[in-house]
Amino acid sequence: MEGLHFAIKDWSEDDKPREKLILKGKDALSDAELMAILIGSGSRNESAVALSQRILASAKNLNSLGKMSISQLMKFKGIGEAKAVSIVAALELGRRQRAEDILKLKKITSSKDAFDIMQPIIGELPHEEFWVLFLNNSNKVISKSQLSKGGIAGTVVDVRLVFKLALENGATGLILCHNHPSGNLTPSNADKQITKKIKTAGEVLDVKILDHLIITETKYYSFVDEGIF
Repeated sequence: MEGLHFAIKDWSEDDKPREKLILKGKDALSDAELMAILIGSGSRNESAVALSQRILASAKNLNSLGKMSISQLMKFKGIGEAKAVSIVAALELGRRQRAEDILKLKKITSSKDAFDIMQPIIGELPHEEFWVLFLNNSNKVISKSQLSKGGIAGTVVDVRLVFKLALENGATGLILCHNHPSGNLTPSNADKQITKKIKTAGEVLDVKILDHLIITETKYYSFVDEGIF
């Protein structure tokens, strides 16, 4: 009937998050309510909000949820491929936005600045990746590039490629970064050797290696801070 109004308490559970967002704004919604909007519907015995709460309780937090694959999400009763894809895509967009916002003409003044840029990109990965931040004379980030991608135990870096990209970007300084999926921040002998090799090559080409960071989900190890350089 035209003009008929239903109080919020009369809405179905699945409609509440959408209507709440429209009426009160996105900040008023919980993580579970936002996720319920993504997945659209629950099942006959469980609302989308309840299903989202169950998934989040299992994942513990959004960072852990962001590491889950489509197949892992589909193990939850009520989550099919389409819903799993929606969750993965939304979390990836959020991760990319965070990384993009941090990078904008970022001036590096400490190892923490470099960690803040790279943690959203490699800190939560299940495999190891090696990246380089390219800096200008003002220590502002010109660009960043993935140099290699490996398994859980390590990755191989082509030193020639590091400096090819440095020269192409007109960089005068580099910050090396890679992650340890194990969470162990102790640099390996291979980490030390590749750092020394790149530093030596940089001295010849007048490109300074400013630091090398080992990154995990919440912490980092700086070669400079620890006095290895």
